[in-house]
Parts: sequence; C-alpha cells; structure tokens
Amino acid sequence: MLLKRVRPIAIRNRTRRTGPRVPKPSAPQNTKEAPLEVFGSIKQVFPSTTFSVELDNGHVILAHIAGRLRRHRIKILPGDRVEIEVSPYDLTKGRIVYRYRAGEERRIPQRSGQLP
Repeated sequence: MLLKRVRPIAIRNRTRRTGPRVPKPSAPQNTKEAPLEVFGSIKQVFPSTTFSVELDNGHVILAHIAGRLRRHRIKILPGDRVEIEVSPYDLTKGRIVYRYRAGEERRIPQRSGQLP
C-alpha cells in the first residue's frame, strides 16, 4: 500500500509563481481637469444657498456656496462681488469660493505645490 504524500492546506491552495512579479498598471493620478476661476456679482438669491451670478463677461450662471463659506456662515447678498470656480465640463454651474468685501482688490490665488 502506497501512502500518498499530502501537502499542508495553506500550501495546497496557493498558486505558484514561476516568473518575476509584474506590477499592475495603475490609473493616471491626475484625471481631473482644473476648475476655471472667474469673477462675477450676485444678481438673485434662490432657496438652499443657490445664487444667480452674472460673470464679468456678461454670462449668467447658477452657483452654490462652497462648504468653507457655509461653515463660517458667510452671508452673501445681491450685488456682492464673488469668485467662482466653474467646471470645464458644465459652464452653466459653479461654486462660490470667495466673497469680496466692499472695496477689496482681487486676491492672488494660492496654488499648492507651485513656487511664487
């Protein structure tokens, strides 16, 4: 009677690799396009912190408040000057990222990872 040699379960279910490991192809890191930064003034206020904004070039878009402005309870009224981020995919909607005070000059955007 011949005894069959049995490998341990942990080794039996593992597949054997014969060649060197090949790394899996990774997805591109920066697939998003950067938002467009434009300036405008508030024309009309809608419910749920949505605003009609007239841009400096004359277009009117629909914009909502960014979370940082909401968190700090920044009040936005008709006539206020604002900075808006517009997605390059839908140019009719935007996000209000900054409200300018009366007489305040436009600020220089701070880009992370870039030297001044």
